[in-house]
Amino acid sequence: MSEVVSINITSALDDGNDEKDIWIFGYGSLVWKADFPFEEKRTGYVKGFLRRFFQNSTDHRGTAERPGRVVTLVHAENPESKVWGMGYRIAAREKLQVLKHLDHREKNGYERHLVKFYPYPWSAEQLNDAQQILLYVATQDNPSFAGQQDDLNTIADQILVCTGQSGRNPEYVYKLAEAMRRLYPGEQDDHLFELEKILLQRDPLGSLCKREAAPDAEIQRSETSKEG
Repeated sequence: MSEVVSINITSALDDGNDEKDIWIFGYGSLVWKADFPFEEKRTGYVKGFLRRFFQNSTDHRGTAERPGRVVTLVHAENPESKVWGMGYRIAAREKLQVLKHLDHREKNGYERHLVKFYPYPWSAEQLNDAQQILLYVATQDNPSFAGQQDDLNTIADQILVCTGQSGRNPEYVYKLAEAMRRLYPGEQDDHLFELEKILLQRDPLGSLCKREAAPDAEIQRSETSKEG
């Protein structure tokens, strides 16, 4: 199993060290777009998890009447299993504001965990050592957890007909898949890439969305001093 520590919301906000920066790990839409201020970002991975479309979305990519699907993490049998994503270093002066923002953003059944983040590739300008990092994982007893039994065709059926305040649900899949290819060429995420393939075969707007799915110009392996 991965080295995971559940973090109580209040203790994470008040850890007794207001001068300490924190790291946040993004493995869904935060990979290509962060809506909070950060000091730097680094590509890299966490271990012991799998990224899966096992969480319903009743706001960003769906509605209460027709929920979409977004990613969460589930524990992997292989402790060396990697989930690639983006690590963001949040300045101590900003961490209270950022954590409150993320707690609200991820209010639909997610809780915080503390794990190790492994920056990759090596950088001469930024840190390269493993860091403690916070990430949000959907609890399996939350009302929006869709379960782990659905196959990819069933998940695709749900995604194809859903739209939320952040746009069409298929677009979320296309953008995440494209970000993974750009940031981590050669790395495989079979669950994500196979789901993308199924959607593109059945989505009438798939070709157009795919062309528009290239992540924002800000997507790159590393960046410093980004203010929101």
